[in-house]
Amino acid sequence: MDTTEARSQVKPRRQMSRGRAAAIHLSISVSVAVATAALIYGLWYPPPYFQVAGGDELMLLIMGVDVMIGPFLTLVVFNPAKRWLKLDLAIIAMLQATAFAYGIYVIASARPVFIVGEVDRFLVVCANQLDDEDLAQGKQPEFRTRSWTGPRLVGAKPPAHGNDQLSVLLSALAGKGADKMPQYYVPYAEISDQLLTYSKTLDELITRGATEAEVIAAFLRQHGGAADDYRALPLHGRLRIFTMVVARNGGNPIAALPIDPW
Repeated sequence: MDTTEARSQVKPRRQMSRGRAAAIHLSISVSVAVATAALIYGLWYPPPYFQVAGGDELMLLIMGVDVMIGPFLTLVVFNPAKRWLKLDLAIIAMLQATAFAYGIYVIASARPVFIVGEVDRFLVVCANQLDDEDLAQGKQPEFRTRSWTGPRLVGAKPPAHGNDQLSVLLSALAGKGADKMPQYYVPYAEISDQLLTYSKTLDELITRGATEAEVIAAFLRQHGGAADDYRALPLHGRLRIFTMVVARNGGNPIAALPIDPW
């Protein structure tokens, strides 16, 4: 067989189609999104704080950018005959990576770092709600850093009288209460008895309606015991109010339920 005949039998290289290129881009984006979601749900926003802290809207935004927009742009611009195709794809990848990095930064900045028990409720405090100057005034090392592995449970004891009390009250009116002032943080055990005095019984929530009764019944099936073994307190997040269920004895938090206890 001569060289000319051999060349004629070589199959022409198949060019990648527009749809295949977009599918490959989509598969890569989905893989990155799944890995990112595992990090966010597993460390930064352990259940149920993703919903309580309002992270679900942020996550949807990131997934929309990463999983949909990048592959869609690839589908639009991909043409094997285009001279500057590699440059177009590089620009799309750069824009997608930049948007994704910004979204991760926003989610990381809004991650819950403290669950603060104060007077008659729990409050979720996010990383970007704390000033470095206030953190530095925390009485214990764990009160002076922003956690990367889920929120830390603490109590807050604002001053009860004097100028300091007035200062905290005025600051709270401006949106910065004692829950965002680590200088007033204390170990949770120091505040648990006070919280229990303001707590509600689960029976009070059960009688509100079928939805509340169903949620609490599911909780009791999972954790065991009777309704009287637990107490309920509000859990205030950035956008939502949940119910924190605590043990009747000791006041240790057990679970947060999607019920507004007010």
